[in-house]
Amino acid sequence: MRPLTEEESKAVFEKLANYIGKNLIHLIDRKDEPYCFRLQKDRVYYVSESSMRLSISVGRTNLISLGTCFGKFSKSGKFKLHITALDYIAQYAKYKVWIKPNGEMPFLYGNHVVKAHVGRLTEDTPEHQGVVVFSMSDIPLGFGVTARSTIDSRKLDPTAIVVFHQADVGEYLRDEETLF
Repeated sequence: MRPLTEEESKAVFEKLANYIGKNLIHLIDRKDEPYCFRLQKDRVYYVSESSMRLSISVGRTNLISLGTCFGKFSKSGKFKLHITALDYIAQYAKYKVWIKPNGEMPFLYGNHVVKAHVGRLTEDTPEHQGVVVFSMSDIPLGFGVTARSTIDSRKLDPTAIVVFHQADVGEYLRDEETLF
């Protein structure tokens, strides 16, 4: 595992800032112990510094994973968040969408969120902003990007897309072999 380069750090932090905004500082400066981002092959891991120090004793070729996988870099250099980062993103999310029970299964199968399935939406959510999708009982289901702002989404018909799907917890079953 190695530290991220400046370009890699910029790509990761820009993507995370789209979802959690200024709360990004809470990921790095934690009260319990310091955490950092490390790169292993093309995947970015969020790991405590104490665990990272312990991992030095394991050979690079033998180390498969350490900490929480936040995402991976594509061959073109773009960073894509994985669903494994949902627990951290949901804690610090700036904008949230709650979907009704009849909209949970379509979202968990990888479909976009339509207006008919939206239960609540954070006020003043701008267009093309990263949001965390919750069930009505406040269980994080995934994340996506808003198709319309809060004000514009009120005027839409029930079949219009409000949130574009990015990742959902159903990926643990659908894409099990590629997540880790």
